[in-house]
Amino acid sequence: MTRGAFFDYAEIFGHSGEMQEEEDVKIESEDSEADLKADKKITKMRGEIEQLRKEKQEYLDGWQRAKADYVNALKRFEGERKGASHAGLLRAIEAFLPAFDALERAGRHGELSKGFQAIVKQLEAAFKELGVAAIGEVGEKFDPAFHEALGQDAVEKAEKDGEVTAVLEKGWRIGENVIRPAKVRVGKH
Repeated sequence: MTRGAFFDYAEIFGHSGEMQEEEDVKIESEDSEADLKADKKITKMRGEIEQLRKEKQEYLDGWQRAKADYVNALKRFEGERKGASHAGLLRAIEAFLPAFDALERAGRHGELSKGFQAIVKQLEAAFKELGVAAIGEVGEKFDPAFHEALGQDAVEKAEKDGEVTAVLEKGWRIGENVIRPAKVRVGKH
């Protein structure tokens, strides 16, 4: 082969075999720099993802706390509403009791017309509908939670000791809540 027809690329451009190795190293170092940059970018992105996960969890926790607070507030408001309703009912009943007692006393003495006797029965029915019950019957055991002792009466039998001997004024309750204790006399042996 003659040299004229074919060119020796290395001779023309002044490249030698050694130079080729340096270029390979340079390419490899460029690849490793790109890998390092990519690794750094991946590491940075992983950090950002972890930060976003933490933020997401904080928001979720906050939302769950807010929801629990809301549910608790609803329960508290409902309880307060029922309590206020119950307190209002108690005040209203307490306001009616003196008039009811007066009508009842007049009825026991025969001083009420049939019309007023009907009113007493209507009030008793309304109290029953509201869950209001009378407290204090002769013969029941004295209970300081439901009775107020205003005096004692001598009794002959020991088993009558501590029993209600007379009801001076009825007491009233709603469930276990005493509106007014019964005013009674108690037997003493």
